[in-house]
Amino acid sequence: MLLIPAIDLKDGQCVRLRQGLMDEATVFSDDPVEVAVHWRDQGARRLHLVDLNGAFAGKPKNLAVIRDILAAVGSDMPVQLGGGIRDLDTIEKYLDMGLQYVIIGTAAVKTPGFLHDACDAFPDQVIVGLDAKDGMVAIDGWAKVTNHHVVELAKRFEDYGVVSVIYTDIGRDGMMNGVNIDATVKLAQSLHVPVIASGGLTNLDDVRNLAAVEHEGIEGVITGRAIYEGSLPFAEAQTLADQLAEQDA
Repeated sequence: MLLIPAIDLKDGQCVRLRQGLMDEATVFSDDPVEVAVHWRDQGARRLHLVDLNGAFAGKPKNLAVIRDILAAVGSDMPVQLGGGIRDLDTIEKYLDMGLQYVIIGTAAVKTPGFLHDACDAFPDQVIVGLDAKDGMVAIDGWAKVTNHHVVELAKRFEDYGVVSVIYTDIGRDGMMNGVNIDATVKLAQSLHVPVIASGGLTNLDDVRNLAAVEHEGIEGVITGRAIYEGSLPFAEAQTLADQLAEQDA
């Protein structure tokens, strides 16, 4: 199981939000490139980037620092990015810069034809990000909860050809309350493509609990606040996840 460090970018800084609120941002570093190198050196095998400004603006807003991160670590591990991706030209630009996966969230829900076209144009490089509150998908930076159930929508997007699904429980994100394992497993069991969990990972017990259900189709988990604030020592957590996987093999 992959532990995937998150670098959320706001105004060129590495931040974390509480439940997606831009005015609830905690700045962890003024040098996101240094942060990316740190996680690589700690043994990360994938990196998760979010252009928060881009997510709200609907177009890339932290392009320079994203380019610098990819130049620093993109040849060492896959990097995935979401936020502000609304057209095929943007996807092509990012992939040409060295990005491995693009994450399409709000645009997938609002204009599913765009997601379908993206999967056709860039096979095996498109991840769909579904954020949910009480099982219902939220969009526009979590400002609006739709009437789409996350499982039903994920099944539809799986048929489009997405390589995986990132599932975020809004109520858990940034709150340090633990991952919503039941909802994540339910989604993973409904799909053939893997699910990446997001939101709430807090400590080594959460890693143990997730590793116990990894065979249910959970490929990894994105972790942010816990590794920045120290409740989850990243290198130790990834080693634990690897050891548990070997025991199950």
